[in-house]
Amino acid sequence: MAINVYPPYGSSSANPIYASFGSNAVDAFGRLRVSNPYTLFDSQSRYAADPAYNYVVSGTGASAWQSNKSAVNLSVGTGVGSAVSQTYRSFPYQPGKSLLTLQTFSMATSASGAGVTQRVGFYNTANGIYLQQAGTSVSLNILSASGSGNQQALQASWNVDKFDGTGPSGTSLDLTKTQIFWIDIEWLGVGSVRCGFVINGNFYTAHIFNNANVQSYVYMTTAILPLRFEITTTGGSAATLQQICSSVISEGGYEQVSQVYNARQTTLLASITTTFLPLVSIRLNSSYLGSVVIPSAMNTFPVANGSYEFAMIKNATLTGATYAAGNVLAAGQVDVDLAATAMTFTNDNIVQQAYANATNQSTAAATVATGYNWDLQLGVSQANVSDTYTVAARLLTGTGGSAYGTLSFYNLTA
Repeated sequence: MAINVYPPYGSSSANPIYASFGSNAVDAFGRLRVSNPYTLFDSQSRYAADPAYNYVVSGTGASAWQSNKSAVNLSVGTGVGSAVSQTYRSFPYQPGKSLLTLQTFSMATSASGAGVTQRVGFYNTANGIYLQQAGTSVSLNILSASGSGNQQALQASWNVDKFDGTGPSGTSLDLTKTQIFWIDIEWLGVGSVRCGFVINGNFYTAHIFNNANVQSYVYMTTAILPLRFEITTTGGSAATLQQICSSVISEGGYEQVSQVYNARQTTLLASITTTFLPLVSIRLNSSYLGSVVIPSAMNTFPVANGSYEFAMIKNATLTGATYAAGNVLAAGQVDVDLAATAMTFTNDNIVQQAYANATNQSTAAATVATGYNWDLQLGVSQANVSDTYTVAARLLTGTGGSAYGTLSFYNLTA
């Protein structure tokens, strides 16, 4: 990126002075970076392992929160095993905006042996970008399910800074020390991907994957992906990957425009007592687990006399739920249940709550809007199990309550 700077005293515009910004002073679309990042996600493990991550271990793998380090150790023993930490949420990419991820970590020494592989990045098991140390080999990678093929750049082939002490950073990379790894993505299906490290407060690019005018297909299926840390071994030495902090940022803001969809309970739910009963629930359809769905509001309408409490509850255990194949919304991406007859949950899972009153003279409807609250986005476990949200009702006073209810939501991938 360059700008024209004209000398004073009537100098001709035919002879401008060009001043250029450094490559990392601009985002993935060449726009000067200014202080307007829009944070989609941030994570730290100050008082517990961050519950925004799903921790899955097998074999000799283990995960352990480190209270004095505000970190989670993902480790493997000397036998076959793995430890994988992945966010439940897949983060929304908006075309035309640079998507920036930041992850802090340290890896086990490369002397851990040929059987140990460690990865940190923005990816799942099908698509994404990650830093890898496999034995003594360090690389940057694009994983693709699109048909374009996977891409790997070994450290000796990094095309901007090999981080061997000879590049712009002047730094020799030591992955056993804490690192800030960054990725910015110009997706649009065919854009560039930059990967690098923050050293002494400066963003340094290690490698750029250029895809425009190169690939026959999109270089990966989607840029709507989770953050992931993982360590695996086929039987090498014991090793530990330290997961610290992470963030996902849409540079240049995020356009908050979306159709509102409504999961509606149009059959009167009768016999409401002092125990919460489910009115309506939603989850992601199993064929669309990468969708970005956020509850936007709950709307409830009590009918029979009484004072009511309404709540929106995450991941309640439902009795008799039927997510019928035909009961779907948002082009099939969201399943709806209207049949559940009972539920259990913990108070921590109540994410919205309201009171309303109904008498033979008047009725007060209860509406609670959440807006774009990214923390409420429906997530998915590594076992491909979707989060759920349920709008529920109970009586505070009166007997034999009845009500209608609607759970409204945004689907940013429909």
